[in-house]
Amino acid sequence: MVDSIGVAVIGAGMAGKAHAAAWRNAPSLFAPTLPPVRLVSVCDAYEPVAEESARRFGYERHDTDWRAVAAADDVDVVSVVVANHLHREVVEGLLDAGKHVLCEKPLSDSLEDARAMAEAARRAAGRGLVARTGFTYRRAPGLAAIAELVGDGTLGRVLHVSGRYWTDYGASPDVPTSWRFTGAPGTGALADVGSHLTYVAEFLAGPVVSVSGGTFTTAVTERPVAAGFALRGQDVPLTGERVAVENDDYATFSARFGDGSVVGSLEVSRVATSHPNGLVVEVSCEHGAARWDQERPSEIGLALQADGSRTGGYRQVVLGPDHPYVAGGMAMDAPGVGWGQNQMFEYQARAFLDEVAGVADPLPRNATFDDGVHNMEVLDAVARSAAAGGTAVTVPTSTVPTSTQEQDA
Repeated sequence: MVDSIGVAVIGAGMAGKAHAAAWRNAPSLFAPTLPPVRLVSVCDAYEPVAEESARRFGYERHDTDWRAVAAADDVDVVSVVVANHLHREVVEGLLDAGKHVLCEKPLSDSLEDARAMAEAARRAAGRGLVARTGFTYRRAPGLAAIAELVGDGTLGRVLHVSGRYWTDYGASPDVPTSWRFTGAPGTGALADVGSHLTYVAEFLAGPVVSVSGGTFTTAVTERPVAAGFALRGQDVPLTGERVAVENDDYATFSARFGDGSVVGSLEVSRVATSHPNGLVVEVSCEHGAARWDQERPSEIGLALQADGSRTGGYRQVVLGPDHPYVAGGMAMDAPGVGWGQNQMFEYQARAFLDEVAGVADPLPRNATFDDGVHNMEVLDAVARSAAAGGTAVTVPTSTVPTSTQEQDA
């Protein structure tokens, strides 16, 4: 096991702060005890945000250029949490510099770049480096519990799955433009929250093998230009100029999973008023059904045919130490204590540190860059389906995971 691990975060926005906090808290989760984790640097091109985040989360310093992190001898592990189109340059530079890398999803903004990053990760693995991508919701105890109920036969074979990820961060036409609102169709709501929904559906129903019915809508066609820097949700002066929104506010598609007999419908939005973070997924199976709602993350809904028609129906199951990630994962690992999305980042960080440190009994590993490529191939298939009027599009099989449950249960 290594003597200590120095960590840094590149990107100090909302998700960057979640990563910064997660590295700080991860060593206190689970057993065995990790080697000392040193909080070294938070890096952001906008220095006031980098400096504030470093101070807030207890990092030794801040930087404004990712190259400084790559060159730093005291940094071993780096989170990359910047705009999607910057991922490839930053990740490849960090791997070349000998850093272990945890990159946010989606892996990039183009399949070409994502595949190049996966190849770089394979080369880096030969030098003992770990490169993973953040499929954070697969760390939700509720989703992992449903995956177990499917896998152990309690629910049995999945028949169909439905899911939605509704958000409202773009619902107001007064929200200024940013990199999230630029790019080709499919790089908007589909890439942002649809990437999450897709891997969550695959976690429960198996890999997507084809999609159809792809549909995109841009509800807010123009947005104002900000006169300065602002994090999401903050007020900022405007220039008076307005620019066109280039990508999708809303997307929907159907999918086939596994051997093609399992079907599903998935829907995403960034203009769903009053749904700040509405991820909901439901699976119907041979022996029952289950559902999980991000707004009630400490429980699942469960219905079993064995309960009988007079006593059947959905019931609330409050998650606790008998379910994945709870026992040993929290200071109070008792039923009904509850947790949320911040803890999922912490579990993700702990799994990454386990792998880097060579812990003997590690948490299930995070998703690989090849998994990230597959996720983007699904999104690309949806975009091609939408461009062709909803026609069916087959997803390449070269990177399809052989078992979704094996990767991150």
